[in-house]
Amino acid sequence: LRLRNLGGIIIIDFIDMLELDHQSKVMHTLEKALARDRAKTRIANISQLGLVEMTRKRTSESLGQVLCQFCPTCDGKGALKSAETICNEIFREILRETRAFECDGFLVLAAQAVIDRLLDEDSSYVGDLEEFTGRTIQFRVESMYTPDQFDIIPA
Repeated sequence: LRLRNLGGIIIIDFIDMLELDHQSKVMHTLEKALARDRAKTRIANISQLGLVEMTRKRTSESLGQVLCQFCPTCDGKGALKSAETICNEIFREILRETRAFECDGFLVLAAQAVIDRLLDEDSSYVGDLEEFTGRTIQFRVESMYTPDQFDIIPA
């Protein structure tokens, strides 16, 4: 608990511990160990189901937060937008920029997977968008871009 700096409501499963003597020894040892803990803790007795409920106030960053840093690509979310989602964002941005800029077309810079999708699965949408806006749309792969990064340059 201290090493990982766990906090909040914690449930400990002793379901298979049937002997009351063993349960008593475990609870005594747990209470003794928690007495040395700097964090404020409260502990309930073992329930009929063999569960111990306790609360513990987190005192500092968890071990994971100390040893790790957020992923720069997803900002620690653990997920990236799909190529399909990025393509939809590109379409919306082109529509916004059509109203903002007087230009003949747009150059879309994006990661390989996004450009591949724009030229394959979404090519009919690209054609419809060119027809609707009256502007050409060109594409260029930027190998240094993250999967969810793109730029639209009025041309």
